[in-house]
Amino acid sequence: MLGFQWGDEASGGDGGVEQNAESVVVAVDRLFHHKLFNRYVKRTSKFMAHDEHNLCNIGDRVRLDPSRPLSKRKNWVVAEILKKARIYVLPESATKIQDPAPPSSS
Repeated sequence: MLGFQWGDEASGGDGGVEQNAESVVVAVDRLFHHKLFNRYVKRTSKFMAHDEHNLCNIGDRVRLDPSRPLSKRKNWVVAEILKKARIYVLPESATKIQDPAPPSSS
């Protein structure tokens, strides 16, 4: 069960799951209907959560559980990682720059 009322999962999207020592910042997006403007408005809330084993990366979708206050702003614990983010890794050959052959002196 989640501790916040208006969402069922938290996303490390643009604000991301930022990495600190055993802490992550989780951004939760929600939409609500604005009655005066008759439009849907997007709001983002950021929560600090405890990640015991440092398993979260930027962009992961996680589930948060409430806990006792662990610090001034950290009242949540990462319960599970719902979906890992796809991280692009450059191939080895692309990262190495080929050095031209040194001129031979004869």
